[in-house]
Formats: sequence, C-alpha cells, structure tokens
Amino acid sequence: MSDRYTQTRFLKSANELSQLPPDTGLEVAFAGRSNAGKSSALNALTGQKRLARISKTPGRTQLINIFPVDEDRALIDLPGYGYAKVPAAIKHHWDRVLPQYLDRRQALRGLMLIMDIRHPLKDFDRQMLAWCDHAGLPVHVLLNKADKLKRGAAASALMAVRRALEEEFPDTSVQLFSALRATGVEEARDVLDAWFAADPD
Repeated sequence: MSDRYTQTRFLKSANELSQLPPDTGLEVAFAGRSNAGKSSALNALTGQKRLARISKTPGRTQLINIFPVDEDRALIDLPGYGYAKVPAAIKHHWDRVLPQYLDRRQALRGLMLIMDIRHPLKDFDRQMLAWCDHAGLPVHVLLNKADKLKRGAAASALMAVRRALEEEFPDTSVQLFSALRATGVEEARDVLDAWFAADPD
C-alpha cells in the first residue's frame, strides 16, 4: 500500500477552510513547529525531493497545502507554527482556523506532528496536541532529525517523549525519524496506511 505515496502531487493552497476541496474521502494532516523539518518529512514519506518546498527561512509555510495521493486520499500540509517573525495578523488567523479544521473536517483521519528531536514538546506542540485531543483526532509524532543525535541519545529522547505523552496525551504514538537518512519512513508509512485503510465515505 505504501507505493501509492510516490504518486502524490500538489493540488492547491488554501487560506480559509472554504477554499479547501470538498469534505469527502480521507485526509491526513501534517503539522510542526517552524524549522522542525515538516516539508522534508513530507518529501521523504512520498519519495519525492521537491513535492513540498523546503525553505531555510522558518515560518515559510503560511497556507494549507493540499497534496492528493489518489482520488480519495490526500496529505494536508498545515502552516508552520511557533516562529516569532510571522506577522501577528497571520498568527491570529491560524490560531482561529487550525482548531476549526482539526475539529470540523470530516475527511480528517489523523495528524502527523513533526518535532525536532533536540527540541520536542514545546508549548506550540502541546497546543496542537491539545487541539487534536479536543477533536478526538489521533496523533503520531515524528521525532525528526534523529540523525543529529547518537543512537543512545536518540533512544533516550524517544523514551522521554513517550513518557511525557503517556502522562499528558496517552493516545498519541511516537517514533524516531530522519528525513535526511530516510530513517523511520516505512514505520511512518504504516501509520498512514492504517489511517487511510478505511473506505472513504
């Protein structure tokens, strides 16, 4: 089932929920603090180098980007959050729109939350987890940039985040990930496969 992700393409960007495609089929959203490597993770999972634009400027993704996988399934790239230089008006806009999307979007089946393994569970991450918890939406955390740590340190970081999630958001799963080295790609695709396994409405 994972081979399907190589067919993923860009469809459109949206600034308001009304600009999204019809609320049918199945969607999985991707979120993460600015500079956590969300675009790189999307590219690694789809096996495409340039599907999602990678910028060295944090906070570049400021729209909802829709990437259909096939006629019934899509990956949704949510705006990067947590970067101080994003204008206040844009921040307030997404503080209003994102919880609505997570709570109301019927097609949404889960959220992939990308964190930099060296700086996990910041306030912004917890805000996103809280929104998903309120919406009853499952979350899978990718501890990205695992290649930046030695194996023992990465394993310790994974255990620490897992313990914290068990206390605060017990239904959240987590894994090590490296977009650079494609570490954890198949494990993450298995989660996508499970969320996409249901028959679309």
